[in-house]
Amino acid sequence: MNATSAFLYVSTVLIWGSTWIAITFQLGTVDPLASVIYRMALASGLLFAICKLRGIDLQLSARDHRFVALQGLCLFGLNYWAIYHSELYLPSGIIAIIFSLIVFFNIINGRIFLKRPIQINSVVGGIIGLTGICLLFYPELSRLSSTTDAIKGFLLAFSAVFIASLGNIAATRNGLLGTSIWTINAWGTLYGTLALVAIALLSGTHFNYDNSLEYTVSLIYLSVFGTILAFGAYLKLLVILGPEKASYSGLLIPFFAILLSTIFEGYQWTLMAAAGFILVAAGNYLIMGRR
Repeated sequence: MNATSAFLYVSTVLIWGSTWIAITFQLGTVDPLASVIYRMALASGLLFAICKLRGIDLQLSARDHRFVALQGLCLFGLNYWAIYHSELYLPSGIIAIIFSLIVFFNIINGRIFLKRPIQINSVVGGIIGLTGICLLFYPELSRLSSTTDAIKGFLLAFSAVFIASLGNIAATRNGLLGTSIWTINAWGTLYGTLALVAIALLSGTHFNYDNSLEYTVSLIYLSVFGTILAFGAYLKLLVILGPEKASYSGLLIPFFAILLSTIFEGYQWTLMAAAGFILVAAGNYLIMGRR
């Protein structure tokens, strides 16, 4: 991995690793669907403004618009709608673990839709890393009961992973066209927002706003850092490394989230958690290291 890829990779992990906490400040007063719409609408407006200011071409062919719309629907729309709702029923750490399954979905979907070969080191490294994540979050996993809410949260999170993986495949295809990532994400967030607005209108979602400082700051952070910057870095990685390796950040993101929990929430490390730390590092080396 060269210096550019390493910077993009680390940036993605650090930013998205912190968004799990930020999302919790979006829940409560405002309907989760409305919160996602606010986030993506703000990100889209800023992205189009950036493209205009930087003189970035916003033109796409009709065919490319269809694939960017698919990317937007999956990555910037349905995916986050399901994630926000799942956090109403499950702890964010559990959802982070479930989302780690995107490593395997990307390997399978990359093979089906992009004809990419399945590399054994990616599969083995992913299994090792996922095992490490489960050890890190074992206390939360052991407290999880098989209640209706828990099952509902799991199904929502699992759906989000599958949808996000399809979005990753569309994003890889779009990135390989040579079109600016800024252009792709500007249109993608717009399409994702429009799709969610349509769902909100059909479902009778109530649009209100939480005037608290926590809600507004977390909304801006999720829009600017969690959407514009992180997705820009991640989609560039999809092109450079491919969906299999880029998606391994999905294993390191909950790992970073638990480090933040150590600092801000007093997470207590155990021998099992330390073993999980080592497994995550080993899996990362196996997938990302040079042959």
